[in-house]
Amino acid sequence: MEKILIKDIGHVYKQQSKNKNPIKILEGINFEIDQGQFVSIVGPSGCGKSTLLHIIGGLIKPTSGRVFMGANQVTGPGKDRGVVFQGYALLPWRSVLSNVELGLEINKVPRKIRKELAREFLSLVGLSNFEKYYPSQLSGGMKQRAAIARALVYDPKILLMDEPFSALDAQTREILQTELLGIWSKTKKTIIFITHSVEEAVFLSDKVIVMGSHPGRIIRNIPINLPYPRNRSLGEFQQIREKIWEEIRDEAKLNTMSIIHERYEGNEVT
Repeated sequence: MEKILIKDIGHVYKQQSKNKNPIKILEGINFEIDQGQFVSIVGPSGCGKSTLLHIIGGLIKPTSGRVFMGANQVTGPGKDRGVVFQGYALLPWRSVLSNVELGLEINKVPRKIRKELAREFLSLVGLSNFEKYYPSQLSGGMKQRAAIARALVYDPKILLMDEPFSALDAQTREILQTELLGIWSKTKKTIIFITHSVEEAVFLSDKVIVMGSHPGRIIRNIPINLPYPRNRSLGEFQQIREKIWEEIRDEAKLNTMSIIHERYEGNEVT
């Protein structure tokens, strides 16, 4: 598969109330991702990171602009893209194995084949001994492993991850970060990863895209030229982390002042 091209993406949210103006969520988003890259997107809260990911996944149609997977324009969801959400989205009445094979079942993959595939990917994420368990019996980290296995079982070319570790405790989060890098190394997938954690982005990524807000736009595209595995305590790691954090902090300050000004002028912003 060729590179992913994000071209002039803009998105406007039309509010239900006729008295409220539409909200411009994204404007002029342009970047490229090469095959097999691990790219993280960071930025202030409300800058449209998740909206952008959903547009790439074909879950939302942008107001303007286009997304290309190689020569093919994205017009909706596709099997070439697997999505992992923050909230796991596991069905509580189905076992771990049954949850992972659900998509294959919907697509009428024969029972024997889909169970073999589901077990293969449960093994990849370290859940081979838990296939008969139910979501209520799993820890948060184990639920997220199951969600990753479910996204990978299709063998998608691209894995889209929307803050998948944000609800986890710090220890589990670091363990899963390392495990995700192992999965990436084995599968050679292209990964687009949304996170609020700059440290997480620098630890995981080939490249970090920094977004500004009001409206959401790209303000910096930063390659991370550090060898794997990465040591968070090294000075170079900390310098990159601080550089990205300064970009986000400055943007957040500008955004706050802009909102205060608009409210003062009588143009309420939500």
